[in-house]
Amino acid sequence: MPRIIKKSSTAGDIPKGHFAVYVGEKQKKRSVIPISFLSQPLFQDLLSQAEEEFGFDHPMGDATIPCREDVFVDLTSRLNRI
Repeated sequence: MPRIIKKSSTAGDIPKGHFAVYVGEKQKKRSVIPISFLSQPLFQDLLSQAEEEFGFDHPMGDATIPCREDVFVDLTSRLNRI
């Protein structure tokens, strides 16, 4: 399961082998997930959808994924089992 970070944070709080994403439709929450997810087709599809909606230049800094948080948690939970 992704680690939800509720405070403002920096790159220093991201463990090696992980990266930060913002998830949510209206209110975005920052999550830290394994880099290994980038090679998973399900996660690649989610990133493609994010690129279509946000492109690569957006104000949050980290990647922003425009889906409900519960959908993201379900997806990352499934990926953790692979």
